[in-house]
Amino acid sequence: MAVPSAHEFHWQSLAQLPTGRVYHTLSEVGGQMYMLGGCDAAGRPCPIACPCLQGDRWINLTPMPTPRAGAAVAVLGKQILVVGGVGEDQNPLKVVEMYNTEEGRWRKRNTLREALMGVSITVKDGRALAVGGMGADLLPRSILQQYDLRKDVWAQLPPMPTPRYDANTHLLGNKLYVAGGRQCKRPVKAFEVYDTETRSWTTLPMMPCKRTYGGVMWDTAGKLCLLGGLRQGGGHQSSKFTKNVNIFDTNQGAWLKSEETVAMKTKRADFAAAFLRGRMIVAGGLGHEPSALDTVEAFHPQKKKWERLAPMTFPRCSVSSIVIRDRLLVVGGVNQVQPGLMDAALLKAH
Repeated sequence: MAVPSAHEFHWQSLAQLPTGRVYHTLSEVGGQMYMLGGCDAAGRPCPIACPCLQGDRWINLTPMPTPRAGAAVAVLGKQILVVGGVGEDQNPLKVVEMYNTEEGRWRKRNTLREALMGVSITVKDGRALAVGGMGADLLPRSILQQYDLRKDVWAQLPPMPTPRYDANTHLLGNKLYVAGGRQCKRPVKAFEVYDTETRSWTTLPMMPCKRTYGGVMWDTAGKLCLLGGLRQGGGHQSSKFTKNVNIFDTNQGAWLKSEETVAMKTKRADFAAAFLRGRMIVAGGLGHEPSALDTVEAFHPQKKKWERLAPMTFPRCSVSSIVIRDRLLVVGGVNQVQPGLMDAALLKAH
């Protein structure tokens, strides 16, 4: 399949957000984007409406009953399940709520057994699988739990070998992959997979390096791609920005050798990353500059090189992003001027 050339990608500014936002979660139902929770410029979870982007305007919907930031979100049919996160008192939450996009209303659902933030969530066969998290005692959890919408029940499944929060999860067939994450702010290299049929965990080859705030994405061929971030040194060494790329091939069950991967052009962390039209895209973030980055680059799989794309309108980091209908939407975030950006932008290729 031919991929778009670099000059075919361009940015389009969307309507401004009602308020600046960071640490929000984006979700898509029926081609429309919903924004859930997040913090304002002062770092407080937003007790405001859940906006929906329709065309080029934001529609304020019914406010989420519990203000929160960093929530885990899963789409179950026409409903959006919102799990855990951080509340107004800066502590983890066990509250679970669901928004019905057709009825336009919220319902309280059965809570988690304990308050958790940094939960990772995915959906299989109409049920949500929630992995890990950090409790009120600031310790990581190894818990795996499954939510049944019809019964409104959370069931405990076999726990994963490595407790962690903020892990990256991905479902391939009957296997749930869990990569990286953190333990008490320290990054972990653990990489494990849960087989939903045998209900058992398998430990995979560890991630090549400890890194935080990197890009994590899965391609359509079942490859896990880790990009950039802050590499963590041993002992008292400080963190360093990297442009390193690591790729795990699930078919081979191994990490590709360094000579089989191509490093990004720019060292960066805390950026937007996505697959778009067959190309890996990275946008914005922080690097060896005094302010946030506006630069964007994309990997060309046939040429095997990274190419510059048009820069974003505003430099930013800590954004939330989502791909809907072959378009990358980048929403909110932080730059030096505005702690909570009110801007939203869309990247597409013609």
